[in-house]
Amino acid sequence: MEQYIETISLLTKGQGLYEITSEISKWLNKQKTKRGLLTIFLQHTSCSLLIQENADPDVQKDLKKFFDQIVPENNNYIHQSEGPDDMPAHIKSTLMQTQLSIPVENHQMVLGTWQGIYIFEHRKKNHNRQIKLHFIG
Repeated sequence: MEQYIETISLLTKGQGLYEITSEISKWLNKQKTKRGLLTIFLQHTSCSLLIQENADPDVQKDLKKFFDQIVPENNNYIHQSEGPDDMPAHIKSTLMQTQLSIPVENHQMVLGTWQGIYIFEHRKKNHNRQIKLHFIG
């Protein structure tokens, strides 16, 4: 049994979905172990991780629109010390995930044909996001 740990960084430029599948795949290809379980952990409370369709960008636009509708920015939140988008970002992060577990075979994540891994940034400003990768196999 081998374990590999890495931290990757992503600079987000406002709200939206940022695909990180290729960065993770490149890292997995460098590891000696071919098969196991990959855990991806996002070290933040105002963005999320998700597996989503990566073929049609309209899916990403509709997801953002949906979450903006169910968690509006101007809703008289008590916590607004970092701006009006801060509390809605925390709520959206609570509704989604900050960790994913994905099986790995032959150095490849076992994802469906149209699946990609995304960071869903919920804040309007640029942020440097840290993603911890842990592969055991």
